[in-house]
Amino acid sequence: MALNFNFTEEQKMLEDSVYKWAVTWLEPQMEHAYELDVMPEGLFKETANLGINGIVFEEKYGGAAMGYVETLLAYETIARVSNALSMTVGASQTLCFDNFRRNATEKQKLDVLPKSCTGEYIGCLGITEPNAGSDAMSMATKAVKKGDKWIINGSKIFITNGPLADFMVFYAKTDPEKGPHGISTFMCYPKKQKGWSVEKIKKWGMRTSPTGLVTFEDMELPEEYLIGGLNKGVAVLTSGLCTERITLSGCTLGSMRSCLELSLKYSQERVQFGKPIASFQSIQEKLANMYCGYKASRWMAYSAAAYCDTLTNKSGGKGTDLDRMAAASLLYCGEVGTKIGLDAIQIHGGYGYCTEYGVTRHFLDQKLWEIGAGTSEIRRMIIARELMRDNFKSGM
Repeated sequence: MALNFNFTEEQKMLEDSVYKWAVTWLEPQMEHAYELDVMPEGLFKETANLGINGIVFEEKYGGAAMGYVETLLAYETIARVSNALSMTVGASQTLCFDNFRRNATEKQKLDVLPKSCTGEYIGCLGITEPNAGSDAMSMATKAVKKGDKWIINGSKIFITNGPLADFMVFYAKTDPEKGPHGISTFMCYPKKQKGWSVEKIKKWGMRTSPTGLVTFEDMELPEEYLIGGLNKGVAVLTSGLCTERITLSGCTLGSMRSCLELSLKYSQERVQFGKPIASFQSIQEKLANMYCGYKASRWMAYSAAAYCDTLTNKSGGKGTDLDRMAAASLLYCGEVGTKIGLDAIQIHGGYGYCTEYGVTRHFLDQKLWEIGAGTSEIRRMIIARELMRDNFKSGM
């Protein structure tokens, strides 16, 4: 049994180009941008120039026709500088546009995807509501057909990119009496729609990544803005969750790596009691645990991404090994990431509480990954469900 965990030359070039951009263009802006909670202007034009906006899209739409390993690698590399902005890119390109790509008509894709690749469009995805989080199927947003229009009323909360979005994919009840079988998927252009409004949400972490409360008040949509068929929303929604969880694992991985690197550097430079604190066994223990946590998390994420890339149907969902692997990836990465962030702050001491130290941003951002994209509790339920199904045969 031969295992090769080395990246290809093409993947190494991708990592190098993204990292060089992140440290030269992104890093100098981060302290100020984080303090003001603003996304750096031109971010998506920059990622378009790097070729990572449509990294898994077909070339006819302007994409690079790569895989989810490359997507994960790109997000991890951005997150070495900014976990929050890695999430912002992922929310637009994977959560919104990639799932749109899988379910939209050819005409819809030709109209939208090229502009997502060039950075002209920033996307957002609307699932969560004020009273429907982990229980997404209890959403209350409704779409009522009147003539050749859909009338939308309701709200969505914690919508990454909501305040800046040019394009949105969202879910609404089209036949409430059918419960989960009465949900449909829609697209809209927020900056052009009447009856659409957004309020920016203030957060103590993930700053620079704009988050909003979106409200629909008698918003009218043409009937062709329906995606994937009437009352087929659950299938559309679940078809994007696995690739979402796998690729967004890169956000926490990048922060883990930076927390380790920054802590290693600081502990070798910081002198107390006449010697570097890295010489103390308690600090060495933390560094060793951080390293092991990062390496184990990376294996979890990249093995899931590599497995996904081998599949013809990458939707996953209930009854698939991909669903289990995706949930396990973000569960493990999220929880280990929080622990590594805490250890990094402890190693930095008082300086870890100062905003000019990058480790502070990484720590503040990490906690989100035990909550976002399905909480740790929901991920454990998914893993246990797939372990206990009758046809579970694959290796551990």
